Amino acid sequence: MLLIGVEDQRMVLLDRGVPIATYPVSTSKFGLGDGFGTYRTPMGTMKIRKKIGDSVPSGGVLKSRHFTGEVLAVDAPGRDPIVTRILWLDGTQSCNRDAFARCIYIHGTPEERNIGRPASYGCIRMRSRDVIALYNIVGVGARVKVVPALDEKLRLEIGLATAQPVPLPVTNPPPPATTF
Repeated sequence: MLLIGVEDQRMVLLDRGVPIATYPVSTSKFGLGDGFGTYRTPMGTMKIRKKIGDSVPSGGVLKSRHFTGEVLAVDAPGRDPIVTRILWLDGTQSCNRDAFARCIYIHGTPEERNIGRPASYGCIRMRSRDVIALYNIVGVGARVKVVPALDEKLRLEIGLATAQPVPLPVTNPPPPATTF
């Protein structure tokens, strides 16, 4: 299962509940929701319905889900197409039932400088190298869950949060500061 925490802008690949990989992502800059024309990222549980881009090179532009032959460099100026791979999502709940018809994807972006903050128009964007790795691991039918934030236990497990530091005992305290 893929778990995407919007607040964290992080995707966690889980195998039987155990995190095996994490990736920074970008969700919608317009927030969360599933209405047509809202450009929001849908919440809840979805599944991967189609995988597109088996032989597309990293940075290869996909228009209408077909490789155009053009390949863009990372952070190519002035360009923001879908690149590299597409994992097309299908909603399984009333809160995301329009995801497939809205063409909500997990996909590569040439705008890798924006990964880690909300920047998309509804899709979940990834770095090209990360979406290739993910594409090679997950299959059609894999579950994808978008949540507002990852729970604290999982955040600790994947290194997004740190436990409170344990104060060390002071054996030789410094002398008090003097004022002049």
